[in-house]
Amino acid sequence: MTEAARPVERPLSPHLSIYRFYITMTMSIVHRITGAALYFGTLILAWWLIAAAAGPGPFGFVTWLMGTWFGLLVLFGFTWALIHHMLGGIRHLIWDLGIAIDKESASRLAWATIVGSLALTILVWIVVFAVR
Repeated sequence: MTEAARPVERPLSPHLSIYRFYITMTMSIVHRITGAALYFGTLILAWWLIAAAAGPGPFGFVTWLMGTWFGLLVLFGFTWALIHHMLGGIRHLIWDLGIAIDKESASRLAWATIVGSLALTILVWIVVFAVR
């Protein structure tokens, strides 16, 4: 085999199997996903406002649809995405201030973000059902 015909042995880039997913990596990915989910939740909010302006018929339909188990699940997910994205933004603001940048503190802050977002979401929904 000539030199030109021989395949070149190149180093392979690291594969995903050698990486260990840290909580900070996971929260970064989830922060991006919740940001994208907020676009769809905002469309639902706009639909509700347009239906309210359109009259009792369209508003009643949207209210009924959002009151079904699926609608409540979507609204719960939107609430969690909103709160989680907000807490993720606060986490990044804290890092921008130079606080909790070391590995251990960053991991604790990431765990606090996920636990806090779930707790606040459940608290919001408890208040919603209590007032309702």
